[in-house]
Amino acid sequence: MSPISSSRSLSFDVTGEPLAIKGFTTTRWRIVDLVSGLAGPWTLDLQLYMTERAAYRFNLTSTTPRLFVRAGEAGARPVPASITASQDVAAGWLDGEHRVLEVDMPLAIQAWIEAYLAHHGEAPAEGRKKKRKGAGRAREIGA
Repeated sequence: MSPISSSRSLSFDVTGEPLAIKGFTTTRWRIVDLVSGLAGPWTLDLQLYMTERAAYRFNLTSTTPRLFVRAGEAGARPVPASITASQDVAAGWLDGEHRVLEVDMPLAIQAWIEAYLAHHGEAPAEGRKKKRKGAGRAREIGA
């Protein structure tokens, strides 16, 4: 079996549209024209990692698989810096107060991630780890 590449270049654009909420106007930013290759105004490499295999599987089995783009700080014009297929990574970005834009994952990228998972195997099940005997228990103190 030939090795499956763990990186794919994706091109896209970012567009803003006005959004009125309770009398206030803001801008809703969206990823548009997402394609494989180097065609768009923004290009990022989608890198797959072995440690994120469970997150990729979770994303692929969702109703609408998504890609997530870290795009700078809220309140400023988006500046795409990273892209991931892992909701866990995207959640970490949000915890770090980064703006995260979502976009539907193209079928070609879904197929590529499926091939990656088939080649490298599914992530091992997270079982309970055995502790050494007596760990976690208060020591009995003899008087």
